[in-house]
Amino acid sequence: MSFHRYVYPTAQEAAEHCGNHILKLLEERLSGESIATLAISGGSTPRPMFEHMAKAPFEWSRVHIFWVDERAVPPNDAQSNHRLAEETLLRPAHIPSRNVHRIDAERQPDEAARRYQEELRAFFGLANGEMPHFDVIHRGIGPDAHTASLFPGEPLIDDRENLVAAAWVEKFRQWRITMLPGVLLAARHTKMLVCGADKAEAVKVIFEGPFDSKKYPAQSLAHQGRGSIWFFDADAAKLIEG
Repeated sequence: MSFHRYVYPTAQEAAEHCGNHILKLLEERLSGESIATLAISGGSTPRPMFEHMAKAPFEWSRVHIFWVDERAVPPNDAQSNHRLAEETLLRPAHIPSRNVHRIDAERQPDEAARRYQEELRAFFGLANGEMPHFDVIHRGIGPDAHTASLFPGEPLIDDRENLVAAAWVEKFRQWRITMLPGVLLAARHTKMLVCGADKAEAVKVIFEGPFDSKKYPAQSLAHQGRGSIWFFDADAAKLIEG
């Protein structure tokens, strides 16, 4: 398994350190390339990270922002991952709208997934069968060890050919549009931010439990990706050794 993990006393500290790592990697990429790519996730955990990153002196005009997944709601909906990023990162950091590649989640789920997949193909200039190589992908996990919108038992966990799909999440009775494992595993760097005591059991099974990626999706996506670094607060890491 190729990963590193860091534990910090508070969620705020974990978020800030994760944000600093992401900015450092993007800066390194921009030292030799004209643009860099970053795919971000939603939920409540990354809010302080986005707020911290937005305050940093950084050349955001050369970074293109994508989403790992999105709920099937309009962009102004309270549940929208785009709305969270808009309020905490995109507007405060003055990221140009031309650099923002959101998922059109207000459309029918399959259509939204198709359009987003085509955008990825066009942006990265992909041929059939090729995967995009994001410079950095930020992700988290849920208390059930899901990551992106790949939940336990989801057949899409085995899909290594397509880029994006619509997934029905029964526990929330909601459609999601999500990047698929092939894209997540192809990233040059993966930063996992995990905070809260409700994640502790999932963290323990991901690192110390029997391997079963269908039951614990974050296991394979965390351990098989390149440059995977985990940032925990003390509550999330309280059940693992080391």
